[in-house]
Parts: sequence; C-alpha cells; structure tokens
Amino acid sequence: MKLAQGTTVIDHGKLIVGDGSPAIENGSLVIVDGRIVYAGDSAHAPQMTEADKANARHIDARGGTIMPGLIESHFHATYFNVAALEDLDIKYPVEYVTLLAAANAKLALECGYTAARSGGSLFNIDVWLKKAIENELVPGPRLAASGREICGVGGLMDWNPDYRKIGMEGLVLLINGADEARAAVRKLVKDGVEWVKTYPTGDAASPDINDHHTLCMTFEEMHAVVATAHNHGLKVTGHCRANEGIKNALRAGYDTIEHGTFMDNEALDLLLQRNVPVVPALYFELMSIQRGPEFGLPPKVIEGHQETLDGGAESARMILKAGGRLGMGGDYGFGWNPHGDYAKELSFFVNYVGFTPLETITCATKTGSEILGMSDQIGTLEKGKLADVLVVDGDVIANIALLEDRKNFIAVMQGGCVKAGRESKNN
Repeated sequence: MKLAQGTTVIDHGKLIVGDGSPAIENGSLVIVDGRIVYAGDSAHAPQMTEADKANARHIDARGGTIMPGLIESHFHATYFNVAALEDLDIKYPVEYVTLLAAANAKLALECGYTAARSGGSLFNIDVWLKKAIENELVPGPRLAASGREICGVGGLMDWNPDYRKIGMEGLVLLINGADEARAAVRKLVKDGVEWVKTYPTGDAASPDINDHHTLCMTFEEMHAVVATAHNHGLKVTGHCRANEGIKNALRAGYDTIEHGTFMDNEALDLLLQRNVPVVPALYFELMSIQRGPEFGLPPKVIEGHQETLDGGAESARMILKAGGRLGMGGDYGFGWNPHGDYAKELSFFVNYVGFTPLETITCATKTGSEILGMSDQIGTLEKGKLADVLVVDGDVIANIALLEDRKNFIAVMQGGCVKAGRESKNN
C-alpha cells in the first residue's frame, strides 16, 4: 500500500491520540510522506515557511475530531445478508462471494475502518483480498487474514447433514482429535493465513445441540492447534463463550479470545496473567434480540442471545476494570446486523456496557493495532507511525454516535492518502 508524498497538515480539531490519554483540545497533525511527524497542541506545531505552506495539503477539521483510523478486530468479509447458518457457505457460489467480500472491504474503509482482522472467511478469500488491498486493486482496510476456521466434528459449525454429501470444507475444517487438528492447521499454513480461527465452544444460535455453555473442541485438539500454528509463526483465536472453553483456550496458549462471554474469576486471572486481548462482539447479541423475531429466530435462540448479552457485558466490564485489554469488532454481515453498522458497536459499549467514549476509542484503535501485531505502525497518532487517520466533523467524545454515519467524515486516510470522506473528492 503506497504512502502519500509531500506534507499534509490537519488542524482546528480535538486530537485523540488513541492511547487513553485526554484529548488535546486544539490539536494539529503534521504528516510527511505518509508518516506522522507531529501530533499535539497546535501552539507547539512545527513552524512552516510560506513556501512549505503553499505546497502542503491542508485539511480543516472544522472544530471536530482528529483521531486514529478505527480497527475492526472481528471482520467477516465473506458474510453477506446472512439469515441462516447455511447462508455462510452454500447460499452463493464462491465467485460471487469474492465480489461481495471486495464490496464489504470498500464499505468498511468508507466507514472509517483503516485496518481489520478477519474472523473467518469462506475458503481463503480474505488471503487474496488482503493481497488485492495491499496492491491497491480494491480499497479496503489493512487486513490480517484467517481463511477457513477449525471446529470439532458435530460442533457448532458442523451443520450440513451427512445426507447432503457436501461437507463443510469451504468454510470450516472439521477435526476429530489432535492429529486432525495439526493437519487442519497445516492446510491453513499452505493457504497463507496469519490467524487460525477455532470454535472451542457453542453459541446461542444452536440451543439444542451446541449452546453457549457447550464445548466443541477438546483441550488436546486446541493445544495441538496452538503448537502447530505457533511453530509456523501463526496466531490463534477462538469463539469462546462457555467459561471452561475460555480457560481451555488460555491454558492452550491462544493469542486472543473472541467473545469471552461467561468468565469467572479464575478465567479472568488466567487472562490477566497472559495479557490476552478479548473481542467481545456484543452488539450482534443486542440486534439478535431486537430484530431476531422479524427474521424468524426462535424464542429459545433469542433467550440464549439475551443470556449471552448479559454475561458478555459483565465479562467486558470485569476485564476493563481489572486492567485487561479489549478490542472492538463484531459479527457483521447478518441480516439483522449488516455490514456498514460497525461503529454501532462503539456506541453500544458506551451506552449499554458503560465504557467511556475514550476507553471505547482506545479499544477500537490502540488495542486493535496490538491484536493485528501492528502497534508499532498504526493505532495511535504518534510521531513515526503511519498516518492512518480519521477526521470527523463533530466532537466524538461528546457524541460517539457520530462515528456511525460516514457522512460525518471529513477524511479517512491510510498512510497519509485520503481514501474516503469529503476530502477524497478533492484528490
């Protein structure tokens, strides 16, 4: 992905560094050749000659907000208008899903998300989507790919009955035992993924067979996944709702936890000891409750989502209060939780869970960059880092819901290049 050339100055806005520190009321950001050279109070910004000013690009934040680009830490590029589990793998042919994934990536960037980590993909579409984004064939967030997921046979993701004779190979690698777990990871190594996504537990979506208190993988399988993945330099994450599944994942050496829904004190202690980030992805639960009936979700499923919402919110509060790390992201792409609504997760954490706007933004920027393994390059507005920046017309700390509407974006920047927002029309 190329870097912008020349100098850009962004000023007249409240500057949020993204590290949790208080916002700088009258901030300026100076970018040279795609990297930040100054982020701070306008009064101390580097002095520029008249010639430099004439050659520099100036972006006026209009009294709004200058902040790091948002990071979606649980991104499913290949999900599109999903109404039933089968829609994830057999609704559309892979050729069309590839086009849908490119459209979703473009939308995510336009929504202010300059980076994302895949939470699973049909085949290895996200691997090639990442390459297309990096080569600027299609616009989208900086992407960490995960390809197909891993689940135990009979687990949450093994829904196609045997009589269909179609298997699950496009979406999930199904395993029985540690040897098959190692073999599955080796297939993903060949595919070129960076993250291995697994399903240690069930979910409210499957109340009769694999509910949110059910285990879908054994500890031995999970340990084999981690050992094999780490051997090849890959990271491992897992859909973990049940408390025992969370603890199994932490003991097995997982690098992040998705959801972390029902945590007891022992699980929290294990989490803090290893300093593992959690991506709760809770707005999906709220939407499942509120909009589920119009999509035909059974009462038993909706009740399970309510329990998941309550437990997940409490676990998130526990983690933040104890000094743990949380990333922001969710299962967008379902009919009741569509792509484009990503920032509603942030409003939800402020209005429902009780985080402050600054805490939530830190989770959606700094912690997101740590999850991606790119904290030395993105995630905060600091000297030397890539200029992945979001300029918003309005005070985001006073009203975080401003991030929900891309019409409020003055500029969405990657490496100093304006990729979306009003300023993109001036390129």
